[in-house]
Amino acid sequence: MLQQIQTTAKYIQSKLANTPKVAIILGSGLGDFEKEIDDLISIPYTDIPNFPESSVEGHKGHLLIGKVNGIDMIALQGRFHYYEGHNLQETTFPVRVFKALGVSNLLLSNASGGLNPEQSIGDLMVINDHIHLFPDNPLRGINIDELGPRFPDMSEPYSLEFINWAKDINKKHNLSLKYGVYAGVQGPTYETKAEYKYLRIIGADAVGMSTTSETIVAVHSGMKVFGVSIISDLGVEGKIVEISHEEVQEIAKQAGPKMNILFKELITRIGHEK
Repeated sequence: MLQQIQTTAKYIQSKLANTPKVAIILGSGLGDFEKEIDDLISIPYTDIPNFPESSVEGHKGHLLIGKVNGIDMIALQGRFHYYEGHNLQETTFPVRVFKALGVSNLLLSNASGGLNPEQSIGDLMVINDHIHLFPDNPLRGINIDELGPRFPDMSEPYSLEFINWAKDINKKHNLSLKYGVYAGVQGPTYETKAEYKYLRIIGADAVGMSTTSETIVAVHSGMKVFGVSIISDLGVEGKIVEISHEEVQEIAKQAGPKMNILFKELITRIGHEK
């Protein structure tokens, strides 16, 4: 895997003018962040050596390179999912590549089902912890010491510093942010009523089919992580209705401008940190 990471990083490095300060992974319906990027270079995943393919509607499948408020950044416009048939090493491969490029800050976004009665559809929930419920772990197997330790500490998977910055941004822009625990499940089915109830009982405030594996790999490699979920449907008893992927994408798109403000402000602060 190390050789594949290096080969892919070398290809992307040839497209970079500077080392990106921040990497972003954009979830379902959130690809419009592209409009916030200056000096944009867009590379189809199919052109990138060793990159998996994204087969999900709402995940455009492009690597974006450019600047946000003058800060160099790189982004996945669409991620890879376990339910597509990729293993967790494949779904998290881009995170390894980001680290090889010298990136030390990762911003994650997703669309998720809300489990907390205080949430409403369209809310942004800052992730302050997670529950990894996938049937595998992206670090399973022989550990590559060059990538990180055998047993990485996960006591702070999401940077408290970034979360506190988000609270400041929330006050400044009145984004009505929520904060909570994200449960990552394999999908692709949406949850039953009993599963929603179970997830709430074990401590989750939102549930989705991504993110936790990416966070695990990022923490393993020493990156600082920030995650945010757009609440696209509700798994709260008495508020559960039938949902489709198309509806999830549309709700995420509508909430996208708030997420764009949050990410732009975070990128700017990260960029000005020494």
